[in-house]
Amino acid sequence: MRIPVTRALACAGIALTALAATACTTAPQEVDTSPHEEPSPSPSEPPFEPVTAPRLLAEMDLDAKIGQLLVLTAQGTSAADNAAQIEEYLPGGVIYFDANLTGAAQIAEFSNGVQELSGTPLFIGIDQEQGLVVRLPVGTRFPDAMAVGATRDTGLAALRASTTAAELAALGINLNYAPDADVNTDPNNPVIGIRSFGSEPDLVSEMALAEARAYGEQGIVPVVKHFPGHGDTDVDSHTGLPVIDLPRDRWEAEHLPPFRAAVDAGVDAVMTAHVLMPQLDPDEPATLSSAIIGGILRDELGYEGVVTTDALNMEGVRQRHSDGENAVLAIEAGVDQLLMPPDPAAAVAAIKEAVETGRLTEERIDESALRVLSLKEKRGVLDAGPVDPAAAEDAVTDPEHAEAAQRVADASATLLRNTDGVLPLAPGSRVRVEGTNADRLAAALTEAGLDVVTGDADAVVTGTNTAPVARSTAPTIAVSQGGPYPLASSPDVDGFVAVYSAVDVSLAAAARVITGEVRPTGTLPVAVPDTDADFGTGLSY
Repeated sequence: MRIPVTRALACAGIALTALAATACTTAPQEVDTSPHEEPSPSPSEPPFEPVTAPRLLAEMDLDAKIGQLLVLTAQGTSAADNAAQIEEYLPGGVIYFDANLTGAAQIAEFSNGVQELSGTPLFIGIDQEQGLVVRLPVGTRFPDAMAVGATRDTGLAALRASTTAAELAALGINLNYAPDADVNTDPNNPVIGIRSFGSEPDLVSEMALAEARAYGEQGIVPVVKHFPGHGDTDVDSHTGLPVIDLPRDRWEAEHLPPFRAAVDAGVDAVMTAHVLMPQLDPDEPATLSSAIIGGILRDELGYEGVVTTDALNMEGVRQRHSDGENAVLAIEAGVDQLLMPPDPAAAVAAIKEAVETGRLTEERIDESALRVLSLKEKRGVLDAGPVDPAAAEDAVTDPEHAEAAQRVADASATLLRNTDGVLPLAPGSRVRVEGTNADRLAAALTEAGLDVVTGDADAVVTGTNTAPVARSTAPTIAVSQGGPYPLASSPDVDGFVAVYSAVDVSLAAAARVITGEVRPTGTLPVAVPDTDADFGTGLSY
């Protein structure tokens, strides 16, 4: 069994090396929107002074230092499937995806096993934003970030993050690529949308920071993303390179504030975006831009934490250079960790060649490796022992976690139209259910006390994601499970409820609002173009 790093160092009596650290029956229930265990309002954590990290760095050769800069895609479903890449590349971390994960005990054992294989403890990361973006096959499913924005309650944001963090920790996962701090100013954004807390920078700032703090308090590294902002794009950076041609003053007003707030709060890590912003750098996407990462994030904003790329296998960053050159350019730009390099061997070879030729100095590699190691020390990764697979199963099935998710969903439900007081429907009303997720929505409405039928009905409930909803012969209620934007293209429906997510608790929240079990309290976190539904709109009864 691997001895915790700090103990091993103490036993070996390794001397301190002078290396400076560089451093989300009847009467309607009023949803409880009071703060729920909100994190400390202090603007930032006190500075962390690493002790173990400099010692570890002093013992590393160049290969080991470069390894700390790599976060590799986990292979297979067991530690043994990862032995070869851990031995060859000495990575600083691995990232889990759906294909790697089958159940709580398996994930916990997987995490224990890869940590046992690694000489230096690993960051084990995951994309568990909640809502649309989840990788775990187990655990609590919360609504998307836009639903949280609709609650206006930072305590509920913290609740979502702390509950998620507790489950991740039980599974041996110590880093989450969340929260999303993008300000979604483009209603047609194909990649962010409801992953964003909203369209107003102050709201996004408050919610993202609440989640980041809650993750940190649970020992999970939060990664605030995607700097300098991915909210005004009409191209998915997984498949192409988005171009955001905003004047700098508009970018600073609309998209920078959440990241400025994150830097001021001393967040653990920031992820870059594969977007081209010609007004900031006409030549390179942000991930590879010295002007954006080194010039703005590091120098102007003063960020000293870990900067990670978005996944380097995405097409948005692979259109101009080789995979090896991308690795070097990212480090030159000021990045510390290279997420999912598509060809790790090419990345390592290119970095070593850059050091050998003087293009990169070993001191520059040391700077990033030390940031990574210091963050591991700060969040207890260097001293963490194995997790208990049985306890992991208990954590991901905790009924209090399910209650927390329903609380968030109920508070998010936003009533945007209620013609002639069609809502709430009377108990036992006959409803026909159509559209997106009709079967699951029907089950939720049945659970809420309505009589779901296939023929003549007192009302029709139609689910939608982006499509317009037409009025039926009976009063029609639309349930929007994506953004609220179908309101504009559905002028004839009698009722319109936005829940901003298609997870089970969100469909249950819609049903509870439709029946009057829950009084709607959510307000729009975005404006709906071509309607009078502005930011902050929300009806109730």
